[in-house]
Amino acid sequence: MEEQPKLPDLNTPPRPQHDHTAPITDADGSLHVLGFKSVDAGHESTEPLGHSAEGTAAKQTVRALILTGFGINCEEEFAAAYKLAGAEPTIVHLNQVLHGHVSIHDYDILNFPGGFSFGDDLGSGVVLANKLRYRKNAEGRTLLDDIKQFIANGKFVMGICNGFQVLVKLGLLPNLSGNVTPEVTLTHNASGRYEDRWVRLKVNPKSNSPFLKGIDSMEVPVRHGEGRLIIKGEETLAEIEARALNCLAYTDFDGSPTDVYPHNPNGADLNCAGLTDTTGQVFGLMPHPEAFLSLYNHPDWARRKRQNPSLSEEGDGLRLFRNIVEHVQSQAAAVPQEASQFSS
Repeated sequence: MEEQPKLPDLNTPPRPQHDHTAPITDADGSLHVLGFKSVDAGHESTEPLGHSAEGTAAKQTVRALILTGFGINCEEEFAAAYKLAGAEPTIVHLNQVLHGHVSIHDYDILNFPGGFSFGDDLGSGVVLANKLRYRKNAEGRTLLDDIKQFIANGKFVMGICNGFQVLVKLGLLPNLSGNVTPEVTLTHNASGRYEDRWVRLKVNPKSNSPFLKGIDSMEVPVRHGEGRLIIKGEETLAEIEARALNCLAYTDFDGSPTDVYPHNPNGADLNCAGLTDTTGQVFGLMPHPEAFLSLYNHPDWARRKRQNPSLSEEGDGLRLFRNIVEHVQSQAAAVPQEASQFSS
């Protein structure tokens, strides 16, 4: 009788990949998650993190956790963005978190990258959101429970494209009620097609999100089939506007918010490209800032550089990552000062 092949068990977390320069566990058997190195065999980098003794002494290292697995495919760009912004990114398979091998509470920023989680078979972000909401660990807690505690502790969450869809389907955005119940949704583009193009965005000047501090506008690419934000009910729409949670709007060439295709690529309500929650700590957007980290990512870079030789070589998207890294660093720097005031 022919022996049947042994297929991998998708419910078992991937085995950590050993780094030959250091042990993978400490004396207590705890897993070491190395900087900018995934514990998933398919997402591993041999490039070491560049640590500067001078930089480390001056500022606290900001730790960014980037989730991958189940069809997510933009984790490497996410990690590159944080690395360029001066943070220490770590990519882990979602199963490592679900099975308790990695704790989100050891990090400052939790990130949900773009991709096609679970093939978008039941709608973009739906299956992954349900997994986070309903799957319980050995202690009877869901990852959503941990994320709510993570936010309550003053930490930050970002979702891009499919990651934004997950945050919306979870109810973390816009979370007007505070009880993490879905209040809006993201559905198929009004064009009826997958959109892959560059767009211009305007930042809502009333937004309280540190991700967007000091940014007026930006140009970034979109690549999605279900990016149309639908806000059910006039009361919900009015409250989102009143609290400036519609933090990013698609604009035309003059910088005015627009519902005209293709400047608005999906027909979103309020021409909305991104949302924050009421605290400003949770931020999500459909466009891909991690895809515009360098001027040379832009298809028109050569003409723009010829016209303006002094043009910055940083891409617009990098500013988001610099903002949140600097904000976390400033928070950490403020804590010792407050402590010294109480002790004096």
